[in-house]
Amino acid sequence: MNIISIQNNIGLPKYKQIILSIEKGIEEEKLAKGDRLPSVNKVCLAFSLSRDTVLLAYDDLKKRGIIYAIPGKGYYVKSVEITIKQKIFLLFDELNSFKEDIYNSFLNNIGKNVQVEIFFHHFNSEVFQKLINDSNGNYTKYILMPTNLKNIVASIKTLPVADVIILDQTNPDLKMYPAIYQNHQKDIFEGLSKGKEKLSKYKKLILIFPGFREPLGMKMGFEDFCAEYHFESEIITEFTNREITSGDLYIIPNDRDLVRVIENARDKNLKLGTDFGIISYNETPLKKIVASGITTISTHFEAMGKILAQMVLRGKKEQIENKSSLIIRNSL
Repeated sequence: MNIISIQNNIGLPKYKQIILSIEKGIEEEKLAKGDRLPSVNKVCLAFSLSRDTVLLAYDDLKKRGIIYAIPGKGYYVKSVEITIKQKIFLLFDELNSFKEDIYNSFLNNIGKNVQVEIFFHHFNSEVFQKLINDSNGNYTKYILMPTNLKNIVASIKTLPVADVIILDQTNPDLKMYPAIYQNHQKDIFEGLSKGKEKLSKYKKLILIFPGFREPLGMKMGFEDFCAEYHFESEIITEFTNREITSGDLYIIPNDRDLVRVIENARDKNLKLGTDFGIISYNETPLKKIVASGITTISTHFEAMGKILAQMVLRGKKEQIENKSSLIIRNSL
């Protein structure tokens, strides 16, 4: 018990005094990895504190990865890295170049005393739910990318509402959480609208939309644009057993389909930007040079990572729509 020191009338909440006492004990090597802490009941009795006050202190240390609990036995020192002030659970759908840009930007802006652990659900609801359940109570912040997964809201609601941030896609069921998100319906509509003059030389707009991983808003924005400006259109799920026709313009969310379309055009000696057109979704460095430049509609992934870091560091509770733009190149 001599590890913990509590003083009255010093202007510092008592739960924070418990935290600082344990941090000081670790720093002065009075506590080592694996050492057992005083029980909640003993601390309550020794300092006339409520259980909630002691649990608040222990939960903070637990979320930061400094201590851990063994049910029925007590709390133990897990790490002596007391400089870690935030331990963040970051759940992405998959690893690709876009997520890598968000992740690197987030790390570059989050600061030094933050530990980030990254996980992937690979568009699997069961994996998502298991990762949430296993992580609950072990982190100071939970940054989640729910995409369009079904039946996961209940799992998210088991987490402390003040510790959750939604990334990339949100929906009305998650409106109580702060978010940095893309408005896919608006993004594709506005992107196509900005390029409408160039689109007018094409006979037909074709969206390749598998519909498994792609946001539904993308399809809705495409349909809205074609209806409003009277473009002949078609939506297909994949580019297989199909030949490009002169006058087609393809809007392509998936880079595998992008390769298939370019290869098919090359085999037919069709000239990109003249005989047919391409608008790809999401900017990558390679699209600046492939086929003399691929036009893209893309959000600003680095900006998304930076804003996300600011939300964590400043405790922002907003829902922020990340900006998107049309980048016109040779393929249009």
